[in-house]
Amino acid sequence: MICYDILPSRCGDLLVAIDEHGLLHVDFVAGLRALPDMSGWQQDKTALAPFLAQFEAYFAGRLQRFTLPLAPRGTAFQQAVWQALCDIPYGETRSYSDIARAIGKPNAVRAVGAANGRNPLSIIIPCHRVIGQNGSLTGYAGGLPIKQALLTLEGISG
Repeated sequence: MICYDILPSRCGDLLVAIDEHGLLHVDFVAGLRALPDMSGWQQDKTALAPFLAQFEAYFAGRLQRFTLPLAPRGTAFQQAVWQALCDIPYGETRSYSDIARAIGKPNAVRAVGAANGRNPLSIIIPCHRVIGQNGSLTGYAGGLPIKQALLTLEGISG
C-alpha cells in the first residue's frame, strides 16, 4: 500500500508518498516533471505525519539532514548517483562532473545528469545542490525558481 499526502511549503505543494519500506516519492506538484500514477494510493495524513514534520523543520531552517527511511526505486547506477547526492553537505554544491568522479565514473557526466533528473525524492536526495561546472543553475524538476529558493534557504547564493 502506498500512502501519500500533499504538504504545502514555501516552495510550493509537495506530493510525499511512502510504502512499508520508507519514502518513495517527493515531487513538486506544480513542477516540470509529471507526477506518478496515484491510482490505488491512499491519502493518509497520520502515516505521513513524521515525514511531513521533517519537511516543515527543513523549510523553517531547523533541519539540515533528514533522518527518514528511504525507498527510492532505480537502477544500480541511479542509486549510486543518488547516494553521492546525499553526501553533498547542506549549504554546499557540486557539479555533475564532481558527482561522476565521486562514483568512480568520471566520463559519465551526462548519465549522472540523467540520473539526477530521475531522482524520485526531491529535497531529501538533494539534487538541487548540483550546479553547472561554471557555477550556473541547471535544470531542476521543480523548476529553476524553486531550485534557487532551496539553495537560498540553505544559505547558497546563486
